[in-house]
Amino acid sequence: MAGNVLVVYYSTYGHTWKMAQSVEEGAKSVDGTEVRLRRIPELEEARKALSAQDFYVQVQEQMKDIPEVTHDDLRWADGIAWGIPTRYGNMPAQVKQFIDTTGALWQNGELEDKATGIFTSTATIHGGQESTILTSLVPLLHLGMIIVGTPYGQNPQIMTTEGIGGSPYGPGTLAGGDGSRQPVEDELTTARNLGSRLARVGARLKDMRQTAEHGQQDDAHQYEGQ
Repeated sequence: MAGNVLVVYYSTYGHTWKMAQSVEEGAKSVDGTEVRLRRIPELEEARKALSAQDFYVQVQEQMKDIPEVTHDDLRWADGIAWGIPTRYGNMPAQVKQFIDTTGALWQNGELEDKATGIFTSTATIHGGQESTILTSLVPLLHLGMIIVGTPYGQNPQIMTTEGIGGSPYGPGTLAGGDGSRQPVEDELTTARNLGSRLARVGARLKDMRQTAEHGQQDDAHQYEGQ
């Protein structure tokens, strides 16, 4: 059974956006998978504060045609990949604000038993590669989602002493102190692998949910007939 994968991200200077495109590519590599790429909108306060930076303005202009994420996108998806760059080892306010709007979905259990994973971008190898993903898992667990990482067995490229992003918790890239470094192939490979794994796991979980729902319906019909 094929499933739906949502790749939703926030990006200031384009690094997380580039990783998101590789996650999207990986998800599309699984036969029958439908994929949506969506962005989390910028906060007006941040836009004003960064408006004097030409590179920031350029990247935001390049992303303007990518649709903003909605709750219906979350409902549609069987697997959700979140692109979350770091802010002091945690998620940015832009991402937190969006997640904080999902109270109705949480109350109705609409995201429960769906697959999810996180990819990130940091300035340096010690700038939150692991802590950003680990701390961002907390609200996703509250929403009842099932965590999908990027294990070593499927991602030998992260078993390295070189300065690249990524971990078993999820893909990552390094932007450098001035933002000039772009994702390298090993980092993009890990991102693609997250996308394909989310597609596979999300489809299997969808099948399990539908089987359980049919079983409940059959039990209800049997009870009614007694």
